[in-house]
Amino acid sequence: MSVFKKLRDGYVISHANRIKFPKFNTGSFIRKRVTFSGRVQKVGFRLEIYCIAERMKLKGWVENLEDGSVEAELQGEESKIYFLVNCMQSLKRASVKKVTMIDVPIVDDDENFTIVR
Repeated sequence: MSVFKKLRDGYVISHANRIKFPKFNTGSFIRKRVTFSGRVQKVGFRLEIYCIAERMKLKGWVENLEDGSVEAELQGEESKIYFLVNCMQSLKRASVKKVTMIDVPIVDDDENFTIVR
């Protein structure tokens, strides 16, 4: 792993762990497929999603797409999913130009959140 990647990953983890969460109201349990387009690769975007999703106990996965986008499936309380999406749209080191979200079926046996490599 390059020195730059280690430094960036350390910064991303630190940043994600400093985010203050609001008090979430108990809401509906959903799963969304979210695609982030723009400058979202090579900036620690997947790692940031992973760290926030883990802290909020969301389930699912995140991966880079060949077209330069990042796609994630997020499962959990609706308010937490929308909070995570808003966090990612406001990142300074990335430039999210477009977000698309679609409903997908809930996966009952999804036990954790993963980064797809």
